[in-house]
Amino acid sequence: MPFLGCIGGFILIILASQLFWLAELIIVKKVATSTVTRLLLYKLPDAIAQSIPVATLCGALLSLMRLGKDSELAALRTGGVRAFRIVLPLLVLGLLASASTFAFNDRLVPWANHEFENIIRRIVLEEALPTAEENVFFRGTGDRFFYIRKVDASSQKLRDVLVYEVRRDGLPRIITAKSGSAKGVVWTLSDGVVHDLDSEGYVVYEAKFKEMNLHMDQKFESFFDGQKTPSEMSRKELKSYIDLFEAGGVNVAALIVDYQLKLALPFAPFIFVLTGAPIAATTASPKTGRFAGKVSGGCIAFLYYALSSILRSLGCSNVLPPFIAAWTGNIIFALVGALLLVSSEKAPRGGGL
Repeated sequence: MPFLGCIGGFILIILASQLFWLAELIIVKKVATSTVTRLLLYKLPDAIAQSIPVATLCGALLSLMRLGKDSELAALRTGGVRAFRIVLPLLVLGLLASASTFAFNDRLVPWANHEFENIIRRIVLEEALPTAEENVFFRGTGDRFFYIRKVDASSQKLRDVLVYEVRRDGLPRIITAKSGSAKGVVWTLSDGVVHDLDSEGYVVYEAKFKEMNLHMDQKFESFFDGQKTPSEMSRKELKSYIDLFEAGGVNVAALIVDYQLKLALPFAPFIFVLTGAPIAATTASPKTGRFAGKVSGGCIAFLYYALSSILRSLGCSNVLPPFIAAWTGNIIFALVGALLLVSSEKAPRGGGL
């Protein structure tokens, strides 16, 4: 019940944070209520995935606090039950929650995010609202792949454009440009370089250009349904783009960090239980209220996500290797949790763990 209550509460908080903006779409932008309702529904899977880790932590802490308040933890320990045996069911549930989070994030959330963003993109195009997206991927006709670091939809301006094209002879060509603009079916790239590669990936031809026109088979607006950011891609899909651009010598450190985080962050429920359960169980007593459990849970979650955010920034900036940036937070918290669990085994059996 604490877990389900926390899931419901966090979903309401996350969706409520979107309500003011969605209300503006209805009142000011005259967007149909049915469209706004669809936006909320598409946001729901992401809200559930974000809620599971913290709800798992709060559920575990509140359950242990309840056992401590009723002196049941002390009775178990006095009866010879080891601390690890008491925490084990919660660790198993933490692993199940982690598996559920990964499944949500890898299958349902990318699809829902893509549908959500596509609706927003159509509204942007219709209303000419200023907006910008980062790390945009899409595939053109044939064997032409695009990666754009920043797209301004209203002005149709592009920053840091990369085009990976497989030519008729089967050999790839990579075009990079610092900036670009789109007008109709013509994209104009500026300050760039063309690389022709051989079958082994070596550069056989290189030429710089001040300006280059790319003739597309459809207008700029038509690419919006097909474009994707990392949050709209599954782990497998993102890996395919990483391999493609990495083979062309492109620095994809930021994308590799996001790829690793798609697996690392779903471990948060298990990591939270491993860290929080020993703390709650050793401090739980008839004098301890549930407020202490909520405070402990809030501190653990804040520290974990703050550390993960800092490490991600360091990884995207090439200060840390992508793998280290993505997994260091999990490793640190897992070690702390393991040490707390070991120390709790040595605690007196008369109270707490």
